[in-house]
Amino acid sequence: MRSVELFGMPFENVTMPQALERIDGLVRQPGRRYVMTPNIDAVVRWPKDPEFRDAYQRAALIFADGMPIVLASRLLGSPLKERIAGSDLFPRLCRQAAERGHSVFFLGGQDGVAEQAARNLRGRFPSLRVVGCYAPPIGFQFDAAEHERMVQRVNSARPDLLFLALGCPKQEKWIAKHIHELEVKVAVCVGAAIDFEAGTVRRAPRWMQRSGLEWLWRLVREPRRLWRRYLIEDTAFVGLFLSEWWRVCVRRAEAGGPVASSGPLRSGESS
Repeated sequence: MRSVELFGMPFENVTMPQALERIDGLVRQPGRRYVMTPNIDAVVRWPKDPEFRDAYQRAALIFADGMPIVLASRLLGSPLKERIAGSDLFPRLCRQAAERGHSVFFLGGQDGVAEQAARNLRGRFPSLRVVGCYAPPIGFQFDAAEHERMVQRVNSARPDLLFLALGCPKQEKWIAKHIHELEVKVAVCVGAAIDFEAGTVRRAPRWMQRSGLEWLWRLVREPRRLWRRYLIEDTAFVGLFLSEWWRVCVRRAEAGGPVASSGPLRSGESS
């Protein structure tokens, strides 16, 4: 498969079924790897946060979570096949894990949320093996002892799949820093997916997800927490898109025609 490079990130150009098979293939291979599902918050953070950028550069797979990224890919002439949202990927991977006998661990959310998500998912997929849940305390990212505790909790369960719902950029930086210590096959950053599956947070209607307006739904429901991110910080995405558009136009002009901005994905692996 080929990837599409946008805003400096190599996005896997796949459908949801293909994404599931790619991850299943990683589970069956030796080594430890992790998967990212960036939205526009991550794209905006990428150029100005070296630690965050390094975490992405070492990822085995990167899927476009944000619908604006997919729409931008189409306008830039390198269309991604589909949005692969972490919130959609998470339950599908749990179903696949149940079918194929893979164990899973949920890391993140508030106290009791991951356990509720596990109960709900086992109700849908009775053979799902949830071998552990852990919610680190607020501020865990500044506590080295807590980092060690998190690693120990995961390693005591030795899951095939580790799902991280620690929030951006904490989950990306944490997994990049600790992947070498973890007894897991594949880790997947899924953001708010565990909250959605637990039923503690209501997701936007499907039509808003498809049209790229899921951010508006979340802003209306959590204005105090999200207004700065969506109304100030994420507006930088417009500038990034225009810069990318200009780069593509210049490349096309130099080549005398359309230029595909795709290439092989760089895979990150540690063993």
